[in-house]
Amino acid sequence: MTITTAPKPSLVQRLHGISGEMIKFGVVGLSGVAVNFAVFWICINGLGLASLRSNIAATLVAIATNYLGYRYWLYRDRDAASRKREITLFLLFSGAGMLIETGILGFSVYALGLTTHLEQLAAKVVGLGAGTVFRFFSYRTWVFKALPELTEPEPAVVTEAERLLSAEQPAYVEQNS
Repeated sequence: MTITTAPKPSLVQRLHGISGEMIKFGVVGLSGVAVNFAVFWICINGLGLASLRSNIAATLVAIATNYLGYRYWLYRDRDAASRKREITLFLLFSGAGMLIETGILGFSVYALGLTTHLEQLAAKVVGLGAGTVFRFFSYRTWVFKALPELTEPEPAVVTEAERLLSAEQPAYVEQNS
């Protein structure tokens, strides 16, 4: 029995293989960005909340809408056997992404002194970009795990026959004892 292994795909081939997933992730993400910026703008201008509080509120609303898009559109074919685990990990990694985003915004406001609304939006864009890269790889790796590929297991009779055949000596081979 010969065992062959396929060559490991290059980085370009792997990226090409996930390009459709990345596009769908972007579509869901862009809808989340629209929700995020709308809620942020309302909180900061309409409600007069501080920028970090506004960012946290906006990100929490976007996380909720994004989960629906990821679970029921992008990753609908992924294993959903343990929803509790999935939602827990989604919230954990979304929270980490929110910390990345809020940390960059906080750094720009409190360390760099960028306090105008336009400067805060620019910092939010940078933070959102960094958080999005983190979320993409976290979600696809740990949250929405791919279902294992279904392969036909060899029937037990085939396995047993192969074992017996490999142990027997063919009749046409002369035995010199």
